Amino acid sequence: MSDGPSIAADYSDVSDMFGALSSPVRAAIVHRLTEGEQTVGHLVTTLGLSQPLISQHLRVLRGARLVVTERRGREVAYTLADDHVAHVFLDAFHHTKENHDDDH
Repeated sequence: MSDGPSIAADYSDVSDMFGALSSPVRAAIVHRLTEGEQTVGHLVTTLGLSQPLISQHLRVLRGARLVVTERRGREVAYTLADDHVAHVFLDAFHHTKENHDDDH
C-alpha cells in the first residue's frame, strides 16, 4: 500500500509555501512585509536590490499566495496575505537565529 498520491495531495500547498520562502531575497522581502505594507520602490531602497529582481521575487510570492497587492494610483502596495504568513516566517526566522547563536 502506497501513501504517495495522498502525501502529495496533502502536503503540496505547504511544500509550495516553503519553496517560495527558500530564496534569501524572498525571505528578506517577507521579513520587510511583516513590518507592514511596502511598495516595490521601498523594497528596492531598503534591500539595495534592483527593481526587476524585487519584482521577479514578488511574482513568486504572489503565486504562492503569500503576498497580496493593492493598487494606489501608479503605485502598488504589497502586504502579507494574512497574519499566518507573518507568524510562520517569524517563528522560523527566530528559530534559526537562536540555533545559529547557540553554535557560537
